[in-house]
Amino acid sequence: MPIPTEERVSQLVAELVARRGFDLEGVVIAAAGNGELAPVRVKVTVDSDGPVDLDAVAELSRELSESLDEAGDFGESPYLLEVTTPGVDRPLSTDRHWRRAQGRKVKLALADGAEAVEGKKRFEARVGQLADDATIALVLGGRNKPHRVHVPLADIASAVVQVEFNAPGAAELELAGGIAAGRPVPGDEPADLAGNHSDTPTEGVAE
Repeated sequence: MPIPTEERVSQLVAELVARRGFDLEGVVIAAAGNGELAPVRVKVTVDSDGPVDLDAVAELSRELSESLDEAGDFGESPYLLEVTTPGVDRPLSTDRHWRRAQGRKVKLALADGAEAVEGKKRFEARVGQLADDATIALVLGGRNKPHRVHVPLADIASAVVQVEFNAPGAAELELAGGIAAGRPVPGDEPADLAGNHSDTPTEGVAE
């Protein structure tokens, strides 16, 4: 039996993920080894507004494994299920990503046709608060000359959170409105480099 698509697995797990209070950020299916008999790795990425409880992620992993087995889409093909949260350096593509990145440093590229910010179309800034009119506050100038600008999200082509090994300045964070509730303080690496993972991948073979 062929391996189900990432879209199909997303459909199978979405309701359970939501019921557990998480947002489904993506599903990736890839080979976990060489050879026809090698299992596939099913990586399910989830996130939430508050701090992510590792026990809750582990419990979700067990429930998802049972649900996938019951659905039977993998047939007798072995698979390894991994449930994880996004790494700190993930791209920002939705409003909730921007809200959860408040207080973090990002590298941005503005869209074609967007007005340059202080003469630049590519720059780094610290994320501030997202306004109701879909503009995001950005703190420029780093520790020495922090100041705030506002940019429409529609003008931003790409934005990726940057790994930080030093804490930001107090004035920067104040202008950003602080750090999103439940999120790690920038500079607390390497603990938040790659996101939180379930304790171990769950191996399953659908009956």
